[in-house]
Amino acid sequence: MSSIRARVLLAVLGILAVAALLVGIVTYRSVRAETEALFDYQLRQMALSLRDQGEVAPAQASALVDEQLDFVVQVWTGDGRGLYASRAHVALPQRAQLGYADVQVAGQVWRSFSVAMPSRVIQVSQPLAIRRKLAADAAYAAVLPLLLVAPFMAAAAWWLTTLALRPLQRVAAGVRQRDEQSLEPLPAAGLPDEVAPLVAALNALLQRLGQSLDTQRAFVADAAHELRSPLTALKLQLQLFERAGGETDRAAATKALAAGIERAARLVEQLLTLARTEPGAAGSSLQRLDLSELVREAVADTVPLAVARGTRFELRADAPVPVDGDRAALAALVRNLADNAVRYSPPGARVELRVSMADGAPTLQVDDAGPGIPPAERERVFDRFYRRGLADEPGTGLGLAIVRGVAQRHGATVALEDSPLGGLRVTVRFGAAVPT
Repeated sequence: MSSIRARVLLAVLGILAVAALLVGIVTYRSVRAETEALFDYQLRQMALSLRDQGEVAPAQASALVDEQLDFVVQVWTGDGRGLYASRAHVALPQRAQLGYADVQVAGQVWRSFSVAMPSRVIQVSQPLAIRRKLAADAAYAAVLPLLLVAPFMAAAAWWLTTLALRPLQRVAAGVRQRDEQSLEPLPAAGLPDEVAPLVAALNALLQRLGQSLDTQRAFVADAAHELRSPLTALKLQLQLFERAGGETDRAAATKALAAGIERAARLVEQLLTLARTEPGAAGSSLQRLDLSELVREAVADTVPLAVARGTRFELRADAPVPVDGDRAALAALVRNLADNAVRYSPPGARVELRVSMADGAPTLQVDDAGPGIPPAERERVFDRFYRRGLADEPGTGLGLAIVRGVAQRHGATVALEDSPLGGLRVTVRFGAAVPT
């Protein structure tokens, strides 16, 4: 059963039914016991009220006989001579048992009370079946109001359950009416305490979803804008190649076309890498990695560019540094940092990479000898497609955006500082490592 209202209603009705049954049983037994005690009291009072009664004449006794009476009164003298009997009955015992007694005569049980006086014995009897019937009738009369009220209690429980779940139904109806473009928060005014956290969580989810969609729309718009320039340049370079007449012109056009294709390919690769680091992007599962080994492998991809520029790498990553992360994403982070350091350092410069455990946290530092970044711009350089306008080394403006995206996915921080080499120092600090 998946309906909350049905579950609550069945639970409430079950509790009411069990409570009504228990109350009914207790009431029935209590009223029946009290009624039988009252009948015993009547037997005793009738017997005691006849203690001073004199001998009743036969004519007077016959006038007192009433077949409709449940009680039978008998009075004997001490020697057993009958003084009075309310009516004759062949199935009554002729000798009294003092006090209360259940006497069985001819298959019928009588409840009797007898009291002995110096000159007489008085016995008052009543059929036990009649007593029990009267007691049961009194008990049923006491329980009957509860049985009559039970359907109204069930209806009230159903109405209250429906009323209590109405805010949840309103929230569900509001969600059903939304389409993929409706991300406004749900109204939270007047909601009960049990539903308000659910609506707050839904509104937070809608807000995050809206931010993610806005980010993706901006990413698509920026990517389309950025791809337009290299594609236009490729078209122009292709036209120059087609119009080239001599071998020298054709070789220059071929070189320019190859460089344009390389720049476009790099831009597309970085766009794909950035897309994988966006919030909500599906990522690989985290695994235990050695950050030193991963940095050595990632830097190897940048060595050809460094050799072409005469840049010398100094890698200090000898000791194992455990970190939990996505191998492909962390490799992209290292490659972008190393690539930026090589590209923005002057030819023949030195780039240092250091992997260590700083205060129990895996840390990666990259130092270059480039122009650095002024403190006023160190936050803006993490924006996508932001370039500082360095003419000698054009870039895509995505490297540091990718670095921050990967770092955020791994719970790491990225800090930009002045480097002792004269350029920029980038420090990536991960969370505290879990012991191996």
